[in-house]
Amino acid sequence: MAEAHLFELQDEITCSLCQDILSDPVLIPCGHNFCLKCLTDCWDQSQVCSCPQCRHTFTTRPELNRNPLLNEVIQKLKKMGLSHPQSQNYAGPGDVECDFCTGKKLRAVKSCLTCMISFCQTHLQPHYEVAVWKDHKLTDPDGNLKEKFCAKHQKVLEIFCKTDGMCICLVCGENEHEGHEKMELARERKEKEKQLGATLSEIKKRLEEREKTLEETRRAMEQMKVSVGRELEENEKSFTDLIHCIEEAYRKVTERIREQEKREMENAEGVMERLDKEIEELKRRDAELMELLETKDHIHFLQNFSSRCVLPDEGDTLSFTVTADFSCEELRKELACLKKSLEKISRWNIKTLTSGREAPAYPLQYPEPYSREDFLQYFCPLTLDINTANEWLSLSEGDKKVTRDGTKHKYPDHPYRLDSLQQVLCREALTGSRFYWEVEWSGSQVAIGVAYIGLNRKAWERDSGLGINDKSWSLRCSYSQYIVCHNSQMNVIQAPCGTRIGVYLDWPAGSLTFYSVSHTMTILHRFNTTFTEPLYPGFGFWLSPNSSVKICHLTPGDQ
Repeated sequence: MAEAHLFELQDEITCSLCQDILSDPVLIPCGHNFCLKCLTDCWDQSQVCSCPQCRHTFTTRPELNRNPLLNEVIQKLKKMGLSHPQSQNYAGPGDVECDFCTGKKLRAVKSCLTCMISFCQTHLQPHYEVAVWKDHKLTDPDGNLKEKFCAKHQKVLEIFCKTDGMCICLVCGENEHEGHEKMELARERKEKEKQLGATLSEIKKRLEEREKTLEETRRAMEQMKVSVGRELEENEKSFTDLIHCIEEAYRKVTERIREQEKREMENAEGVMERLDKEIEELKRRDAELMELLETKDHIHFLQNFSSRCVLPDEGDTLSFTVTADFSCEELRKELACLKKSLEKISRWNIKTLTSGREAPAYPLQYPEPYSREDFLQYFCPLTLDINTANEWLSLSEGDKKVTRDGTKHKYPDHPYRLDSLQQVLCREALTGSRFYWEVEWSGSQVAIGVAYIGLNRKAWERDSGLGINDKSWSLRCSYSQYIVCHNSQMNVIQAPCGTRIGVYLDWPAGSLTFYSVSHTMTILHRFNTTFTEPLYPGFGFWLSPNSSVKICHLTPGDQ
């Protein structure tokens, strides 16, 4: 019953500005009530004072007087726990608003495709009651009604043109799309839903595959961590034992050297003591003989001559020797071999350690060089091979620079000469280790790469170029972009272009990396493969006159 009374008082207790129950109601001269704040804000923002409901204009701004009677009624209704009948129907985030409401808008319950606006339940009633509006096409609330209409003819989009792949109105179908294959929107949606279903199935399949691969990768990583931990423990034990063994060997060798030193010192001291005694005895005999020789008494001389002219017995004194050189060549050789073995171990990577048995899913690699100083320890001096140079290329600066200057040279025939394209290779065959070199280039476009010896040299075919076959890899440089090539597959690299390129080849790991070298090393691209033959660095030109490539001379410490 109270709800019914409240519905009857709805217009009297509702502020037409905020569409909510009146708060601190004020009565203006035309007899309408508004919230004090709503009306004050409305008049503060307008230059004319008029009633927002009946539009009556006041020459002077009326004094706003509170309506105590209406306020008392509203407070009593609130104490009864009643709320505005439409308070739960205001549009919130994500709701479509009623376009007909003023002030605080209610939630739309229908959208009219004829009127092109959305209506709340109250403002929708004329579409059910007025005969002219009953034929309007109503749909669920839609906040994007403009998308449903043809911008050109202002008609509802009712059909789908399969030829042009777009929704059109009937007028478009009769004019611009005449003769095209057309379909009702519902039927076209069913067909598209089938395609969408197939796409969703494929996505689901791929998602399952990726999740499975992700899980397998995680398991492999966990296994790798366990394997790494076990390997580290074993290595730590082995190297700890090795260190103890070396320390023990060092202690024993040192003790034996000291013991030998002590024995030799004792022998030497014995020799010195006997020598001192012999020297003392010889000096005494020398003095007696000199005294005898100087006497003028013939009888005394002759009587003592026989006893004093006999030399003392030498004994074994002169047979004693002292070892002065304590060097042990055999020990030094053994230590040198041990040192080489340890150095070899320090250079090993996991591939070397696991050779002869199944490789792990994620083999650990020897750390890649990071700084330019790290790369320079693998610097490999290169020299251009004149026997491979194309006749349109000239070599200079001790065969360190190649230039395409538009001059044809008469080089002698040679089985290695690159007659097919304007290219040249280096003399050095790189295999089994790590190598690094840098070049400076100029011109419109050059190619920097490596190739097997079997690169096509004689036939005039485009696939004989560096990177345009399965026997070579290259980086094409220009001032606009980089392009990496292998086996006719080309990829554009988005990176600032520079004139100095660094090339790092890890032959055992099957890795070839190109870097842009400035104050930092910027990686451009890395090829990962398995090299089966020695590689020859090479350079190529594509009808770009006045282009050149120079091999840089580097030493550790260069910056």
